[in-house]
Amino acid sequence: MTRPKKLPKVLTEAEQEQLLDQLNTRYPAPHRNLCMIRLMLDAGLRVGEVVALKPEHVNMQICKVLVREGKGAKDREVWIGQDLRDLIGEWLERRPESEWLFPTRHGTRVNTRYMRAAVKRYAKRAGVQEWEKVSPHTLRHTFATDLLNQTGSIRLVQETLGHTDVSTTMIYTHVNSDEIRDAMQTLRKRRARG
Repeated sequence: MTRPKKLPKVLTEAEQEQLLDQLNTRYPAPHRNLCMIRLMLDAGLRVGEVVALKPEHVNMQICKVLVREGKGAKDREVWIGQDLRDLIGEWLERRPESEWLFPTRHGTRVNTRYMRAAVKRYAKRAGVQEWEKVSPHTLRHTFATDLLNQTGSIRLVQETLGHTDVSTTMIYTHVNSDEIRDAMQTLRKRRARG
C-alpha cells in the first residue's frame, strides 16, 4: 500500500507578515534577502531561480521578471506588484557591482544553501509554527496555494510555476481542514433549515 503524499507546509497570512517583518532594509544584506524572499513568496520563484537573476531580467517599467532557464531549462515570465518592484529598485541603487541581481557584498552569486538557512532563521525569529520545516520551497508552496485560492485556476498556477505537467501542480488543490469544517457546518445548517 502506498503512503499518501505529505502536503507541503504553507504559511498563513499572519506568518507571512511576521516573516517579512524580520528583515530590516536599513542594512544591505537584509534588504537583498527581503527582495529574494518576496520573489519566492509573491511570484513563486524557486531559490535557484532567484539567485540566478540578473538586473536585465527585471523590467521595472511593466513589473515583469524573466526567469531564464528555470527547472527543465525553460524560460518563463512572471509579474510582480509595484511595491516589490520599488523594493528591488531601491536595492539596485545600493547593490555591489556584479552581473547578479542579488550578489554577495563581494559581487559573487548568493549560495542557495545560504538562502535556505536564512529563511529558516527568519521563520524561527518570527515565531512561525513548525519553523524548522520552513524553507524557500515553503514560500513557493505558499504562493501557489494563495494564487489557487484567489483565482481558482489550476492552469494559471501551473503556468506561473513553470510546471510542464499539471499533475505536479495538483498538490496545491488540497484544502485545509478549516475550509472542510466550515463547508460541512454550513451544509448541516442548510439541512436543518430545510
